[in-house]
Amino acid sequence: MIQFAIRRLFAALPTLLVVTVLVFGMVQLLPGDPARLLLGEEATPQAVTELRHSLGLDRPVPEQYARWLVNIGQLDFGTSVKDNSSVLGLIADKLPTTIELALFAMLIAALIALPAGMISALHRDSWTDRAFTLFALSGISLPNFFLGILLIYIFSIRLAWIPASGYVPFTQDPAKNLLLLLLPAVTLGVHSAAVLARYLRSSMLETLSQDYVRTAHAKGITRQRVVLKHGLRNALVPVITAFGLQLGGLLGGAVITEQIFSVPGFGRLLVDAVFTRDLPVIQGVVLVSAVAVFLVSFLVDLTYAAVDPRIRYH
Repeated sequence: MIQFAIRRLFAALPTLLVVTVLVFGMVQLLPGDPARLLLGEEATPQAVTELRHSLGLDRPVPEQYARWLVNIGQLDFGTSVKDNSSVLGLIADKLPTTIELALFAMLIAALIALPAGMISALHRDSWTDRAFTLFALSGISLPNFFLGILLIYIFSIRLAWIPASGYVPFTQDPAKNLLLLLLPAVTLGVHSAAVLARYLRSSMLETLSQDYVRTAHAKGITRQRVVLKHGLRNALVPVITAFGLQLGGLLGGAVITEQIFSVPGFGRLLVDAVFTRDLPVIQGVVLVSAVAVFLVSFLVDLTYAAVDPRIRYH
């Protein structure tokens, strides 16, 4: 297991290098001049030239990339051109909020998807199966922004149970923190639950049709034990993959949902940076998002062996 983990980490280095090239290259293609945006349209050409020189924007693009890559290796993500703040500090300030929201959303998704997928598979073609299938298709098809607005209208405006927006740190007021994150977490969790429920249903149906499951039934093992021990455990491998992909996407920043509910997380930081053409912040946020997706995928690979005893890493 340790050797596998080390090999995976080393194998990821070329991928991460390619990611840095793509991140830097795509940011360079964004329209507009950051110096002009910061100084305003009435700034003199000399002031714009001086600011571009101080930001290093007048250097050749390969040189800018090389300097940025060296700084990244030293955990120096640069300085925000908007307010002269450390990019790493901004990321460290906003990332915990998005991590909390993502974990809350995935907890809701798991609580919905596990029973829904299992019941749907165990009662195939029944009315419950059709009901859960309808839920899954609706959850996958419904845009997050529409669901978020709908939840605000029902629970915040009509019923006045939950505030429509805002955020309070968990350390300051745990109860209010969870209350304010409930609607955005449900907004994100419903889509993930629908995806996971479909994966689990398909995987459970395939697993329950295997010979070893029929053998377990023939030996007189109770149906509950067969389903939980032999069926669910072996059916979880593709579900874990889907879970990791969903979590990685949320850690990358739930941009629209954070905007709707005014959650000061990773997504809002990225949106604000795009509007102000803050290149160092954009590059730092996108790079950290890519690394987060890789780390989640890496942990998913390690989880396979714990869930399925047939999988062993050498």
